[in-house]
Amino acid sequence: MRRRAGLAAAFALLAAPAAAQDLTLTGVMIGADHQTYREVPFRVPAGVTAVTVEFAYTGREQKSVIELGLRDPQRFRGWSGGNKARFTVSETWATPSYLPGPLPAGTWRLILGVPNLRKDARAEYTAKVTFERNGRFQGFAEAPLTTGPAWYRGDLHLHTAHSDGSCAAQSGKRAPCPLYRTLEAAAARGLDFVAVTEHNTSSHHQALAELQPAFDRLLLIPGREITTFQGHANVFGTTAPLDFQLGGPRAPTLGRILDQAEAAGALVSINHPGLPSGEACMGCGWTAPTGDRRIAAVEAINGGNAVGLAFWEARLNEGRRVTAIGGSDNHDATLDPARAPAVGVPTTVVHAENLSQAAILDALRAGHAFVDLAGSRDRLLDVTARAGSASARMGDVLRIPAGERVSVEVRLKGVETGRLAYAGPLAARIREAGVGPLSADETRTLTLVGEQPLSGWLRIDVRGPDGRLWLLGNPIYLEPATSRP
Repeated sequence: MRRRAGLAAAFALLAAPAAAQDLTLTGVMIGADHQTYREVPFRVPAGVTAVTVEFAYTGREQKSVIELGLRDPQRFRGWSGGNKARFTVSETWATPSYLPGPLPAGTWRLILGVPNLRKDARAEYTAKVTFERNGRFQGFAEAPLTTGPAWYRGDLHLHTAHSDGSCAAQSGKRAPCPLYRTLEAAAARGLDFVAVTEHNTSSHHQALAELQPAFDRLLLIPGREITTFQGHANVFGTTAPLDFQLGGPRAPTLGRILDQAEAAGALVSINHPGLPSGEACMGCGWTAPTGDRRIAAVEAINGGNAVGLAFWEARLNEGRRVTAIGGSDNHDATLDPARAPAVGVPTTVVHAENLSQAAILDALRAGHAFVDLAGSRDRLLDVTARAGSASARMGDVLRIPAGERVSVEVRLKGVETGRLAYAGPLAARIREAGVGPLSADETRTLTLVGEQPLSGWLRIDVRGPDGRLWLLGNPIYLEPATSRP
């Protein structure tokens, strides 16, 4: 009778209104359920992009064990037994033990196996079923890997065997390079996050889901390099399907691709726009439209080379507030700087609220970042502008009250013998206190001189004694306090 009561409770939940609601399935196992299986049905509505199950039960102190698996209306989707209390299945990835693939609407079944339940025991179970409907992916890590605001270092452009990455096999011959080798190289570099950006495919997302728990200090962000005949763009933070056939019936315009990325909550960055495009690399240079404001970033530095810098500055001069980032574009998991681009060279350094996918992408959108071209572990460029009680860091807008003086504080580490450099319409207005080579750890204060109103963008960089770019900053945008964006 108790077993029937448990099933009745589960079916009652299925009868609840609102077809797309999340569900809580409950039931009871008793001694008579020892070494039996039960399939608990629940209904998945149309349009669901991911299903997550969180499972808990009582009676462990009596050695009660309830194991877990899943069926969709058409096939078996996996079995985790007693080793996972939470799992997700989606179209392009699933928690290891489970299979990714289409999520058909209809009656699914949670498979419960009972390898042990004593004759007089009672185990109550609860399964919380969550439906993701909009394709917005929150990350493979269930919680921030590091808490608290900090500067986090990462590589935003990497390739493995899931596209055209290759490295040495045991024999020394070149072979498709497994994803884990790239992650091991990133960890050895001391990075905090990486985006693996395979060409047009999402096949690597399953590997990322499997490897994230093992790399619990390295945040793994799903990415794709949308490779078109009119340019390449990285899309960060989604596992949702995306079209790439720009100019064809699936994506007649760039706007169609950006619509999909926007719906998925992803961040889009134009890659290496200054490279030549031709038979050697079709579409490597960017010739698609540039005016869509849903393009949030430009890869100004690719593999240590400033191939996108002029393109990015042209966007800034058009009035766009777009973030400069860098990526190694590594294809062989190497850390050898003689075989550049090495993993982590350059490094994009982001000031984020914590080490989670959402926080890193939010900080990139906000422009709270700089690019370390050498991929060091410790170089720092932290810029804050102030006018009266108002302040702004890189990527922010400083609205200047009438008559207020503007000062810029530049905090630096690891750049001894380097020099500050300025770019943007307001660069000529800078006056620097303490002109001369920089020390290993110092803060410099700059002032902006001349008549107000001050309006435009200002960027602070660090260059070496030979003039080579070491650190590329993002702009601070200045405007009179009375104006509005």
